[in-house]
Amino acid sequence: MIKKLLTAAALLAVTFAANAADDGDKAVRDAIHSMLPMAIIDQVVKSDLPGFYEVIISGQIVYVTQDGKYLLQGSLYDVPGKKDLTAGRLAKLRGEAIARLPASKEMIFAPANPKYTVTVFTDVDCPYCRQFHKQIDEFNRAGIAVHYVLYPLDLHPRADTKAAAVWCADDRNAAYTAAMNGKDPGKATCSNPVAETKALGVALGINATPTILADDGSSIDSTTAMSPVALAAALDKKAAAKAKPVASR
Repeated sequence: MIKKLLTAAALLAVTFAANAADDGDKAVRDAIHSMLPMAIIDQVVKSDLPGFYEVIISGQIVYVTQDGKYLLQGSLYDVPGKKDLTAGRLAKLRGEAIARLPASKEMIFAPANPKYTVTVFTDVDCPYCRQFHKQIDEFNRAGIAVHYVLYPLDLHPRADTKAAAVWCADDRNAAYTAAMNGKDPGKATCSNPVAETKALGVALGINATPTILADDGSSIDSTTAMSPVALAAALDKKAAAKAKPVASR
């Protein structure tokens, strides 16, 4: 993961808004930079884990002791509360990031009055992305707006070129649909956001397509998301949980 963090730092073209505590523990920052000189530290805040700081590095979360001697990676769980605290923080970061991404840098397929919105990081050559998009009309009929973010994977030949060609088409939604049906999008070029959205995906730790995010930044299991009925039910459940009053302890 450390190597992955370094790669993300090198590729990063956009950074998270600085809510970071500038007076974060110097020992923690020094410890991170001793391992990753190029690391972009977005935040250093006290963790719920006593004696540790939560450090956000280019959208990734690690935990470092206040003396900078030890580093932990992985999920931090609140056992009594039955909560994955790391997943919650990551969802918050992702939610803030996608909220800042303008619609002008997305491809949007939406009904007239959507009940929910999901953001989908997608690759033109991704077979599961194609399977997802084949049901786009059903997702829209279920009240779900789909905001696609182009995230070409390096493992696919010409992925960046194809993503740019889709974006540069006269009707990019139609071009995307054609590409999802197996048509080569060609090699059209223009000013496009592909490099930016790809860097954003790297910074957010997106490592597969499609990655489907609810508007709060939480990830939706792809198996669930492949079914319009199941996805709508999952979004209903999230909305109900959000609306439920938090019980006082």
